[in-house]
Amino acid sequence: GLKCLLVILAGLYVHRYGDPAARPVVALHGIRGHGGRWRHLAERHLRDSYVVAPDLRGHGRSDGTPPWSVERHVDDVLGVLDELGLDRVDVIGHSFGGLIALYLTRTAPHRVARLALLDPSVGLDPHGVRENAHRSLVVPSFADQVQARSEREAAWPYASPEVLDDDVAEHLAQGSDGRWRWRFEAAAVVTAYSDMARPALVPTVPTLLLIGQRAGFVRPEFVADCRAALGADLTVAELDCGHMLYLERPDEVGGLLRPFLTGNRSMQSPPHNGGDVAAHRTTFVMAEAGRAHTRTSPRSTTSPHGT
Repeated sequence: GLKCLLVILAGLYVHRYGDPAARPVVALHGIRGHGGRWRHLAERHLRDSYVVAPDLRGHGRSDGTPPWSVERHVDDVLGVLDELGLDRVDVIGHSFGGLIALYLTRTAPHRVARLALLDPSVGLDPHGVRENAHRSLVVPSFADQVQARSEREAAWPYASPEVLDDDVAEHLAQGSDGRWRWRFEAAAVVTAYSDMARPALVPTVPTLLLIGQRAGFVRPEFVADCRAALGADLTVAELDCGHMLYLERPDEVGGLLRPFLTGNRSMQSPPHNGGDVAAHRTTFVMAEAGRAHTRTSPRSTTSPHGT
């Protein structure tokens, strides 16, 4: 696989994959996550890119000092770009990382060329967000690594054994009490949930929006607003999986990301044809069993919950 280079930049622990001379892609994980989760996608599907994947503030091995607001996360990412000398990048954001990516495009529009949003946590229902934030105040702990892996396997039923093993090896730490816990700051997670309830921002650059059908995170109103704002510059795809789609369906996600990031828009959805269509129906690229096709359909979602 590609060599992973690890370095502390702007206070963040940063995972880097690929040739620094290649096209730069910044990959932002979601809450309770870490940058190492992008390894499989980088090694197998983005080998022609230079993938920069930080542990967000309060996550993984990065600095946990507050504030943990989305604006601070944006500043952190810009600090990483500055230290690496990257003027303009493509950005992939999963879940809360998608929200950060959207704010990054608004804060520094000249720094972002393309945007890939993977089940972004944007404009979520405040009541569901409050429930999830309350649950996050209790940090789970485990007697051993086997118990932690079992919990992760139950949460990610479609993930491969290799992905589960990697997450345990990279993201689990033993405390002074002998218990094992995932590497994240609970207060940072609660703060992130608050940001997810903000009014949704829509992208301002060419965007690929990937949706986990079984998760229910992406609200149909957000898709319609993106379609109205971007028209032909928006590509939407649904995958038959849960919220952790880049870990659960890496081949399908990679097959959609690679042509989008290289400028081959063969998966491009049809041009926007009017407000009524955008408001009620949207064209999707369906990725199922390695095959892609398009359909037009309304969507519904369930209450958001996940990692």
